[in-house]
Amino acid sequence: MPDRSHVIPPKGLTPEKSAWRWRVSPTIAIRPMTTADNAAVAQLIRAVSAEYELTADKGYSVADPTLDNLAAVYAPERHIYLVVEKEGHIVGGCGIGALQGFDDTCELQKMYFLPEIRGRGLANAISKLCMNFASRCGYDKIYLETTYLLPEALRLYRHLGFRELPQHLGNTGHNACEIPMQMSLVTV
Repeated sequence: MPDRSHVIPPKGLTPEKSAWRWRVSPTIAIRPMTTADNAAVAQLIRAVSAEYELTADKGYSVADPTLDNLAAVYAPERHIYLVVEKEGHIVGGCGIGALQGFDDTCELQKMYFLPEIRGRGLANAISKLCMNFASRCGYDKIYLETTYLLPEALRLYRHLGFRELPQHLGNTGHNACEIPMQMSLVTV
């Protein structure tokens, strides 16, 4: 098993929306998305979605009309999208956005990683950074929607403390994701 101790965020490390960067290793960094990243992030999401057959015709987020301009989607207060850069190329990402109709709950959104970067603990690290950000923004709970087609993600979410809910919350528009999950941020 590879050593992943270098990808554990220091306790309390919270990303900032400005020029913030966490260098995980000499070649890997996590930082907030900028408008210059729009095309690369959209391509990342499309590539990983295609790999898992999460296609637009099935109702997955690859069909989101905002996919090519995600920097604007995550620009408001209490929103952030973090990207993972490897040698200057975006190879992963994950975001926090408001959950419509719930002031105390945010949504963990659009977590995607290219195969070359998987298995290094980066999904765990970026999730924890997003949770730290959400907690600092005053959210009490974090919600997500996923699918059985993403067994690695489902395992991660359960490991992080997410629990399945009997029904979906809000109106996320991702009706194909059959598993709604939530966790409290009070203990994060």
